[in-house]
Amino acid sequence: MIVPKWRRALAIALGLFVAPPGSLATMAHAAPACIGPASDTWINITVDRVRNSKGLITATLYTNDPKRFLVKNGSLYVASTPASAGQTRFCLFVPHPGSYAIAIYHDEDSSGTLNRGGLFGIPSEAVGFSNNPTIFFGPPSLRSVLVNIEHPNQFITIGVKKF
Repeated sequence: MIVPKWRRALAIALGLFVAPPGSLATMAHAAPACIGPASDTWINITVDRVRNSKGLITATLYTNDPKRFLVKNGSLYVASTPASAGQTRFCLFVPHPGSYAIAIYHDEDSSGTLNRGGLFGIPSEAVGFSNNPTIFFGPPSLRSVLVNIEHPNQFITIGVKKF
């Protein structure tokens, strides 16, 4: 069957074109250049309200295990990408489909650690979590930030906030 060029272009743009393995269209659906340990599953993240382009946006990926959430060495991994003022977009590999929590912070000084200040150790750098929970007196619960990643190439937006 001969397909008009405009239909073929539209189908490719919409991701509907199915081609033989190894073809250009198949390669377009391969995993993009994501951060973290490579896998067949990834999530596209947009970080909103990034104050400036200084430093890094750091993502920490947690499994659905309350004993490991937000504790030292409890995450699956930590990965960073350069910050872009306004919004920073990147993709993050996850080991396989499942439920995960994602914590984000804007590491403005590229120190590799979340800076804290004051009497209560409140973060002095902007932070955010998957599902954008309301944060009052302490970190959110694991249940409030879990996201179901059922297939590759899902999209989420996480807003960061400085307290």
